[in-house]
Amino acid sequence: MNRTKQHLIFAAIACALASARLGNSRLYAADSARQIIDEAQNRATSKSERYEGLLETIGEGGERAEKRWSFERLGSHGQSKVVIAFKAPAEVKGVALLIVNHPDRASDQWMWTPNIERDRRIAMQDRSTRFFGTDFSFEDLEERDVDQFDYELLGEQKIENALCWKIQSVPKQAKSSQYTKSIVYVRKDNYAFARIESFVKDLAVRRLNYSSITNIQGIWTAKSLSMTDVRRGSLTRLTLEKVEYNVPLSEDRFTVQSLRDR
Repeated sequence: MNRTKQHLIFAAIACALASARLGNSRLYAADSARQIIDEAQNRATSKSERYEGLLETIGEGGERAEKRWSFERLGSHGQSKVVIAFKAPAEVKGVALLIVNHPDRASDQWMWTPNIERDRRIAMQDRSTRFFGTDFSFEDLEERDVDQFDYELLGEQKIENALCWKIQSVPKQAKSSQYTKSIVYVRKDNYAFARIESFVKDLAVRRLNYSSITNIQGIWTAKSLSMTDVRRGSLTRLTLEKVEYNVPLSEDRFTVQSLRDR
């Protein structure tokens, strides 16, 4: 065998080995990312949850508005039911949203509006719209289940002085979403979420920051969530009060009929 042929063979072997190493590293990054998100979800698991929320919306011109809601959740992660009911101000009092989460597809949602005494199902094409003047869309109120996304570990980054894993999250085909991808930041010290940046193609459209993270009944809980609509330049801050986990809640509180009776 001449020297030129030997060089070509060695080069081919080197390329094959490099490709295998790259493929393994990508596989490991995906596996590691999935394990991190899985652990974060497991640590936040509870049979039920209840809190009172104060919403402060700050418009692009600096104008402010406040709303109050109550939040109740029942069921395991990804298969839970949620009711959000506005308490104030008067013009939104009694408006309520029922969310039925599914592990393999988008949630079902119904909204009750007392002024017109009508409930309506939220259509899929309306999931990207703002929820009652806040910077949360209807989709943002869904529970993110680990099985609905593919993950890739992108590295590490500090968020508010906390070292976090930086993970790319891409919806699977069965998951209907307005977002092309999200970048999720998970704190390395307690596996709590620190930030979620949501993208349409390569454009960041929403940024959710978690802060005031406190251990409540063994679950690290962000008592302040700030959602920024990047395109509008507006911000909604949600402050959680009276947070309780594993409280007794009845199934019959999580029906369309129960929205009318509140």
